[in-house]
Order: sequence, then structure tokens, then C-alpha cells
Amino acid sequence: MTDTEPKILPQPIFHEPFFNEDKPSPDPTGFETRHPSDNATYKRIESLLTKDIVEIPSSRIADDEVFGLDEAYGAHGAEVLAKVKKAVKIIFHSCGDSGASTTRKYADELRVADQVSIDCARSDANNRPAFLFHLGDVVYNFGESRYYYDQFYEPFRAYPAPIFAIPGNHDSFVLPGTADDQKPLITFQRNFCAEQPVITPEAGSLHRTAMTQPGVYFALDAPFVRIIGVFSNALEDPGVISNRSKKWPSVDDRQLTFLAAQLRRIKREKYKGAVLLATHHPPFC
Repeated sequence: MTDTEPKILPQPIFHEPFFNEDKPSPDPTGFETRHPSDNATYKRIESLLTKDIVEIPSSRIADDEVFGLDEAYGAHGAEVLAKVKKAVKIIFHSCGDSGASTTRKYADELRVADQVSIDCARSDANNRPAFLFHLGDVVYNFGESRYYYDQFYEPFRAYPAPIFAIPGNHDSFVLPGTADDQKPLITFQRNFCAEQPVITPEAGSLHRTAMTQPGVYFALDAPFVRIIGVFSNALEDPGVISNRSKKWPSVDDRQLTFLAAQLRRIKREKYKGAVLLATHHPPFC
């Protein structure tokens, strides 16, 4: 991993989303580091990890709206949904904490990313995963833009389907002194909540376009399943999704309003599919 920020270049806009590389290169054997570890940083900010939270950015769409899997696939969406419905089942991947905080852990991340990519490549049409839903901590150690290439785009370069995500605490905690335009949630939204398919600076020379989900919290609607993703904020533990406790004045209750609207919609529609609630922090312990 290099310690230099990527230059913010004009972002090309594609008419259609692009997922994997045609001929992925072999796995890297490591990444460059400018310092031995983040241990000193962790010690310096240890107390902040228990009390520093961030404001929750609003979604682009109404609380009771859903983001369809077909929207993520663009012009191929109808075809993909038809195949899933014909198979009378949906298969998808889910993982979290895939970011690698040290070079020692990087090989483990690559193995996981390779396995989900191989699963897609080797499965027949009726058993091919339709997407990956990432449960947060995409990038260690605190969501810096310069680490997205090594920890997300490069490992998942061969994954041939959409990747959705909700931020984890490592994707949202703001290191003291971070410039406003470099705050982790800004970078996360650029790469997962884009309004149009674009190649972001973080993707470097790779071709995966940014995901176009409507926000850091959203409801993904796919055949047979609806996944309601909420952002559980930047604390190390426990997570926070609202200010109902009156303990976190900079966090409002917009996600509770969103969640209630989604549950009312499910009841109103008499929805018959599976309903999953996705958060980074465990909702119960």
C-alpha cells in the first residue's frame, strides 16, 4: 500500500455498469507500506473509538422506496431477474471485515475474494450467485481513499456481479486532522452510492464501476429476498443507528424512520419473500 492519496481525476461515465476484469491478473503477493503498523495510531485514538460518531448521510430516495437488483445490472437487469425467477431461488454472497489491516492478513483477504469469484465462475446458470452484499469494514484501517485499490478493487477484480455494501466502523471513523473531502464516508459514497456508473479514482486501472445504491442505508429488492441495510456508525462497539437513547446528539433518527417505512411497506404488500436486516455491528449480543 502506498501512503499517497490518489489524484482526483475526471471520472468517466459508462452507460452500463461494469463489474469484473476480462483477464484478471495473478494475485499480488503483498503491498507496500510506509510504516510498520497502525498500533501507535490505535493507542493514540483508543478513547475516541468509544465516543466519536458521525452524522448519517441521507438516502437519495424516499424512506419507503427500494433499490432493485435489476437497477444495479442496468440494461441486463430484466434478463438476470428472469433467470433467477426461472430457477425459483436466489443465491448470493455476503461477507464483512474483508479489509486487511496488515500485510500478514492480506493473503487471507485475497483467498476469500478469490473463492467467491471462483464460485461465480464455476456455477451453472441456475446456481450462479447474483450479487455480493458486503457487511462493512471494506477498508482498514479507517477507510482512507488510498487503500481502496489494494483492499477492495484489486482483491475483487474478478467478481462478475454487483457488490453492494453498508459501511462498517472502519469505513466511517474519522481520524483527527482528516480533511473534510477525505472523510471516509465521502469516499465510501463515491464508490458505492454513485448516481451513475463511473470509474472512481480509487479503482485505479481496473474497470469495476462504482455501485449506484441510493445511500449508506437502503433496501435491496431482489427476487425472493429483500435486504434492509442500516449503517451502525463509527464506534468500535457497540453500534449506533439512532439517537433514541439521547446519548448521541449528532445522530438523528432518520434510520428509524426509514426502517419503519420499509416494514410498513412489507406489511402493506403482504411480501412473501425473505426479509433480512443487515448491519455491521451485531444487532444482538
